[in-house]
Amino acid sequence: MTLEEIADFIGINCQEKKEITGLNTLLDSNENQLTFLENKKYLSDLKNTKAAAVLVTSENASEVPNGTIALICDEPYLNLAKISKLFAPNVVEMDGEKPLIGGGTKVMPNVYIGKDSVVGSDCTIMAGVFIGDNVKIGNNTIIYPNVTIYRDCVVGNDCIIHAGTVIGSDGFGFANTKDGKYIKIYQNGNVTIGNDVEIGANCAIDRAVFKSTIIEDGARLDNLVHIAHNCKIGRGSILTGQVGLAGSTILNAYVVMGGQSATAGHLEIAPFTTIAARGGVTKSITEPKKSWAGFPLFEHKQWLKLQGKISNLLK
Repeated sequence: MTLEEIADFIGINCQEKKEITGLNTLLDSNENQLTFLENKKYLSDLKNTKAAAVLVTSENASEVPNGTIALICDEPYLNLAKISKLFAPNVVEMDGEKPLIGGGTKVMPNVYIGKDSVVGSDCTIMAGVFIGDNVKIGNNTIIYPNVTIYRDCVVGNDCIIHAGTVIGSDGFGFANTKDGKYIKIYQNGNVTIGNDVEIGANCAIDRAVFKSTIIEDGARLDNLVHIAHNCKIGRGSILTGQVGLAGSTILNAYVVMGGQSATAGHLEIAPFTTIAARGGVTKSITEPKKSWAGFPLFEHKQWLKLQGKISNLLK
């Protein structure tokens, strides 16, 4: 769409005919993409953006760099939500190539594989599996019954995905109007899963708003794990039952999270960190190879001492 058409859609006056191909973050946008600034803490990112245009308030418009067009509005985030619908892909493609199935792959009855999708060799796809359009699945991967893989997602080689798991469902993204109405932010990214990954039963891995939710090689997810949009799970990480990660969490390599532990969004956990069961991570962890527990989070040894002192109070 042209920038003029997009601006008209949200009621902003703009005469620019420049073609916009998609939406992205401030730092990841290219000269054909639209971005936004809502929070002042990202002003430094605004100054370095390469975007064609940015949704921005009048207060911050002077910070927009040369070569980027300022679309001035009162609520940039809300307007981004409205615009995201314009760039959302079709839910189901009616046109396209039939799926390609590699040699030695076994596909059981009652399986749907969408247009332009590719399944590698020596895979096993069990009954009730739904694989959407433009999905790529590597070699020697096993997908158990009733797994759903939404469009545009990627699964690597030698993976195991257990029954009932959903990969690529929409991330939980909404913007509020002033009267409290929720406007959906369409999740136009995907999920990318590396090689040698095992995902337990009834997990939910959300697609990214932009770009990808990523699970790197060798990761292991237990049953009932939830990964929110734009998270990154480092290689060899282990997430046990009922772990939940809020959006844009980054786990570096070989992080271990115990059952029912969770993170707040937009934080990063150092390599070889262990979070004990029911631990609540609210801030980034920068020092590697440490164990943590509790909520609020303590180093594990300190948490054990605290529990001992509390226990003594009851004697």
